[in-house]
Amino acid sequence: MTPRPPALEFAFEAKVECAAPEAIGDGSRGPLSFVPITGGVVEGPLLNGTVVPGGGDWAVERDERVTDVNARYLIRADDGALIDITNRGHFVADPAVARRAEAREPVDPGEYYFRTSPEFRTDAAEHAWLTRTVFVGEARDEAETGRICIRFFAVR
Repeated sequence: MTPRPPALEFAFEAKVECAAPEAIGDGSRGPLSFVPITGGVVEGPLLNGTVVPGGGDWAVERDERVTDVNARYLIRADDGALIDITNRGHFVADPAVARRAEAREPVDPGEYYFRTSPEFRTDAAEHAWLTRTVFVGEARDEAETGRICIRFFAVR
């Protein structure tokens, strides 16, 4: 019997607005920076709302090609429920592509790999499905707009 791979269902997209990164310094695994999250919108067939200002993304530059990201922020659903998200992943690009993104130049998403593994927490019954579903995030850096956009897919 040939195993059937899981399917992905588009759930929503978060357009996360970010401030300029702050360099923290060298950490135990490489240079560490912090990107403040200032707001954003969430839109899709399964969830709509806003990104609450005040979260952030801690990024560790593992080497010249790989940056590990660890973002934590809140989503306020249209019905008022708060949803906590921890979103870990990797941004992988050739150094020249990464420099263009850092300079806030437009970079085609096909030039890099930017994937995340989000986890959600909420006690709102109408959004509990987020806490018992595995997701994968496909991110794109819209540095020229100061935004990171993540499309969240439920693994079915």
